[in-house]
Amino acid sequence: MRHPQPPSPTPDGAEPAALRGNLPAELSTFVGRDAELAELAPLLGESRLVTVAGVAGVGKSRFALRLAALVEKRYCDGVWVAELSSVHDPGLLEHALAGALGLTDHTSRLPRTVLIEHCARLRLLLVIDGFEHLAGPCAELVRELLRRAPHLQVLAAGRRPLRVDGELTFPLAPMTDDDALELFTRRARAVRPGFRPAGGELEATRDLCRRLDGIPLALELAAGRLRALSVEQVLHRLDDRFRLLTGGSPSALPRHRTLRTAIGWSHELCAPGQRLLWARLSVFAGPFDLEAVEYVCGGRGLPADAVLDVLDELLAQSVVLREESATGCRYRLLDTVREYGAEWLRAAGDAERLRRRHRDWYLGLATWCELDWFSPRQAEAAARIEDELPNLRRAMECSMESPEEVHLAQYLAGTLWFYWVGCGRLSEGRHWLEHVLEEESPYDHARLKALWVLGYVAVLQGDPAGAVSALQECREEGERSGDATAVAYAVHRTGCLSIVTDDPVRAEELLREAVGRYREIGELNSNVLMAQVELGMAVAFRGDLESAAAICDEVREVCEDHGERWTLAYALYVLGYTSLRSGLHGRARRLLERSLSIAHTFDDLLGTVLSLELLALVTTAEGDAAEAAVMQGAADRIWPSVGLPLFGSAHYGRPRAECEERARAQLGDARYETGRRSGRRLDTGTAVARALRAGARDGVAPADGRTGAEDGGAPSEGAPGAAGKAGETRRPAASRTTGRGGPELG
Repeated sequence: MRHPQPPSPTPDGAEPAALRGNLPAELSTFVGRDAELAELAPLLGESRLVTVAGVAGVGKSRFALRLAALVEKRYCDGVWVAELSSVHDPGLLEHALAGALGLTDHTSRLPRTVLIEHCARLRLLLVIDGFEHLAGPCAELVRELLRRAPHLQVLAAGRRPLRVDGELTFPLAPMTDDDALELFTRRARAVRPGFRPAGGELEATRDLCRRLDGIPLALELAAGRLRALSVEQVLHRLDDRFRLLTGGSPSALPRHRTLRTAIGWSHELCAPGQRLLWARLSVFAGPFDLEAVEYVCGGRGLPADAVLDVLDELLAQSVVLREESATGCRYRLLDTVREYGAEWLRAAGDAERLRRRHRDWYLGLATWCELDWFSPRQAEAAARIEDELPNLRRAMECSMESPEEVHLAQYLAGTLWFYWVGCGRLSEGRHWLEHVLEEESPYDHARLKALWVLGYVAVLQGDPAGAVSALQECREEGERSGDATAVAYAVHRTGCLSIVTDDPVRAEELLREAVGRYREIGELNSNVLMAQVELGMAVAFRGDLESAAAICDEVREVCEDHGERWTLAYALYVLGYTSLRSGLHGRARRLLERSLSIAHTFDDLLGTVLSLELLALVTTAEGDAAEAAVMQGAADRIWPSVGLPLFGSAHYGRPRAECEERARAQLGDARYETGRRSGRRLDTGTAVARALRAGARDGVAPADGRTGAEDGGAPSEGAPGAAGKAGETRRPAASRTTGRGGPELG
């Protein structure tokens, strides 16, 4: 499923279209079901919850998506698809729905609250698929969403109804004989382009479709076998397998047994190596890539160098599906196919070993992505973690099942700090960090890292009590155990807390101490540079703009040397602040536009809204109070997903108050409020595009242009920091812990 992407600016000054859903494009022709679609479409006008129910493999998901595409224009805020099959923890249900809706939330609010507030103001269709294993919690959540969001409609697809009051259930039957024949013929042509059954072959094909009960998954698996067999051979072998694979529960529906037979028959037709790989692939949650398959599934009867060829055969048989993502070619199993493979893996007694190999691979992946976060591959690391989130969740769940392995879950939750903090996932990050810390474990590197990351997340969510608790525990236990790295991070994040709680003097003291500690242990990464940025902010709040600019100019240089862009955005923000306070409005705009562009690229709502707030003041100073009011309204809409506006800080809030005062004076209260209301109607992508276009309209260089002092050269004449002293902010030595912000994996 594709992920929502921020809209791009449109030509000729037109407003970019707001994002209107994440409905995936069809990759193969939809066949049949005309009568069912015509019958079901009106039901969406009769009930706010319609559930398409049916047996596994009957085509519920594809049918629901087809219907959603046909009625998409009814919903001014779009159609949004939430795939829940890879979510196993009920506590992550709200996070999964929020992610599907493209929501990012940095606050300490409950995810359910965020969902309700978002849906309450929109007219949209939410398609929920693969909820069977979470039917109870899902029903409870849907019930509350429908009660609190009057314009929301839900289309669910599952093996059973949700059993929510007002729900209309649409039982999806197997395909008619004619539709089944058409589907089988089309899919067969994908492997045998000249396949056009006639005469005896046509009758055999019809017989085969009837014997498979018109179940789409069974039809597609059978069609895949025409690569090697004739229709008559497939029918003969199917007959044998029906007699062989009839060991399902007598109480199960016949169609359940039929589907199991169809999958079992496909399984039996696989070579031993193919069956082995099929079983081992069942350990993955969601999509996976070739490297993961080779590591996790190779060995013990399946050499790693043979995995590609075996995987290719499973692709040819439609057991494994291929899809493209931002990180390249990926693969996945249909849920029913995965479940069948898992049964064989358990029967072979190899499930626990494969789960640990899976866990170990994703521990390593997270470690490498943390390293890549401090490099030119920063954006790729973010995209990779986004793609692998279902597997990373499963890896943490696996480690939490054994007291002896809890430290690995703690290590993984802490190592993903850059994703939780830098990519708009604070709420889910806090869920995992608190969960892994609930279990008793020694105060080793992994637990201490999870503690300081939890403190960091709490700071950004505006929860000082939670932050102090975690950071104090981390520092005390770090000092007791002699973990200098943990102590440095605890001191650093306590200094960060002091900034947002309006104590810049204490913040400067703690942050200088943290920078010194980092230097002593040889630590250099995004966190270390962020400590210097925060030090610059504290110094600026005390009024020493020249020193603040010198600190952040130095950070900018290191960021650009290493290809680091996330921390660079915050350094540019502080430089924009110092330029604005020095009356250098053009320079401030260029710096803040680049900061805004980078932050938005990473879905970092905090960096985005901070830059928007300062750009509003710049816009007022440039004489366009009406546009400044719109920008302030846009910021108003973003802040509830971040936390307390401007942290409730007087220092951070002063530019906002100044902007409002100037804009009201120039426009009058009525025009100012009209502009602000207009801004509140803009989604984040549209607001960012509009803010960046404003600079272009005024003749300002593009935000990503690299001109002199704005982008890494010497400071402009008269700019703060042109002759400033760096003080204690000289560049730290190269890290002897390979640049990671935490302990080594032991």
